[in-house]
Amino acid sequence: MRIANTVSDSIVDGPGLRFTVFTQGCPHHCSGCHNPNTHDPAGGQEVEVAELAEKMTANPLTDGLTLSGGEPFDQAQACAALAELAKERGLNVWTYTGYTWEKLLEGGDPGVLALLAHTDVLVDGPFVEGLKSYDALFRGSTNQRLIDVPKSLAAGQVVLWQRPDLLAHFTRPES
Repeated sequence: MRIANTVSDSIVDGPGLRFTVFTQGCPHHCSGCHNPNTHDPAGGQEVEVAELAEKMTANPLTDGLTLSGGEPFDQAQACAALAELAKERGLNVWTYTGYTWEKLLEGGDPGVLALLAHTDVLVDGPFVEGLKSYDALFRGSTNQRLIDVPKSLAAGQVVLWQRPDLLAHFTRPES
C-alpha cells in the first residue's frame, strides 16, 4: 500500500482515539486541500498492510481506523484488507473520499465494494473551499456527508450517520 503518513493518536478524523492512514495519490486535486503532498501517486512510501495493522493495534486505547488521503478508493483492495483487520480487532472504520457515494457504487468495482463493506462511516464528496467550515463535524466542507455505510447498504439509499448522544451515558435515570 502506498501511503503518505500515519497518525497514531488522532482525535479529529472521527470519534475517539484513531489510527489514521493518509494514502498517497489523489486524482481530485481539490483547491485548498489540507494534504496536497498526497496528490502525487508516485510520492510517499510503500508499506505492507501487516505493518500498518501492527501499528494500528499497538495502542490499546485506539477506538478506530481512519483511511484518509490522498484517495483511499484508488487503493481500495489494500485499504479493504486493512479495514477488515481493524474490524476483526473490534475497531470501527471511517473512510474519507473525494468521490460521492453514488459514484463509488456505479462502477461495481470489487475492491471498492469490499472497502465499503468494511467501512462504518464514509465521509464523501470533494472538499469545496467555498464551503469550508470549522463547524462541520469531522468534515472540511459542508457539502461532504457522513454516511452510515451499513445502514445505507441495507436500505439501498444514503442514510446519514447520527452522532450518538454522549450525554445519555452520563445522566441519571429518573426515579
